[in-house]
Amino acid sequence: MRAVSVEDLKPGMTLARTVTNDEMIVVLSENTLLTKAHITRLGFLNIPVVYVKDEYELSQNYLVATSIFNQSNAFLQEYEGVVDSAKRIFEDTNKTGAVPVEETHAIIENDVAPMAKNSGAIDYLYELNHLASDIYNHSLRVSILAGVIAKWMRFDRAKTQDIILAGFLHDIGKTRFSQKLLDKHVSKLSAEEYEEYIRHTVDGQQVVNSIPNLSDGVKLAVLQHHERMDGSGFPFGSTGQDIHEYARIIAVADIYDNITTEREGFVKETPFTAIAYITEHMFTILDPGVCMPVLTHITDAFLGSRVMLNDGTKGVIAAYPKDYAGLPIISNEEEQLVNLNEHPELKIIEYNPK
Repeated sequence: MRAVSVEDLKPGMTLARTVTNDEMIVVLSENTLLTKAHITRLGFLNIPVVYVKDEYELSQNYLVATSIFNQSNAFLQEYEGVVDSAKRIFEDTNKTGAVPVEETHAIIENDVAPMAKNSGAIDYLYELNHLASDIYNHSLRVSILAGVIAKWMRFDRAKTQDIILAGFLHDIGKTRFSQKLLDKHVSKLSAEEYEEYIRHTVDGQQVVNSIPNLSDGVKLAVLQHHERMDGSGFPFGSTGQDIHEYARIIAVADIYDNITTEREGFVKETPFTAIAYITEHMFTILDPGVCMPVLTHITDAFLGSRVMLNDGTKGVIAAYPKDYAGLPIISNEEEQLVNLNEHPELKIIEYNPK
């Protein structure tokens, strides 16, 4: 990795670190392959220096060596290999209107399910958060998260595989979107565009209905993953037990990924923002039967991790309150315990997995 003046950047260089402004809003994400437009934008924003990858970091030897000595890098390599297959599946679906069934089942069974079983999957997925937020990346991450949740809910192998498949296919209806709509964040859509956006659930069900031997649970997860327990979701405003269990699981995985994935033009969020959101909404829009196992296990995964707060305080996650409070208790450098639930002015802005 080397620091390069924006004036000396060349198209084709690869960012080694995410570029943010003074308000921590993401300008360009790590691993972005720079174009002339990117470089012009950096200059316009008066960003003087960025970090780019050197030739060694981009070499196959480096990638192999780092994967041997670092489990998260090994996970990254595995993920990047699978994402190529996921991309082909979504591109083929876009062209033909039909999901390539054999290839989809193959990557779920041979690749995604083993990744979901990885004990460090939650941490590793957060370290992948600089990757693109396109349909196939998002769908792959949600499928892994769905598999992790299924494991935490103690489902058997067959049901877990089904839920992973549901996560992978949940946004398949977006293959019918125009590129203009795909490129927009949902919060930026016009009223007309939003009406088109919410149809991806119905369109998705139409796509998966043609898949032979697909369970009703997977089909309903595709249709209902934006439904909410209180009836505030779409496309039909379904409530409670009328929403299939798979859809309720995918809803939590989808929300978690959307909050923790790095997006240009938005503040980079940590998993703790997602946990706080799930905690706040688990008795209203989300299913507590899904949220409670998630909160129990995911908070255990974060114990011992190093964090930095927005006031510059550094510390370690020492505990979580036993009442499902959304934020952890931090042991700071003076070994004082700080319960973030009692200090709304404090926020975790950096997180380093243990």
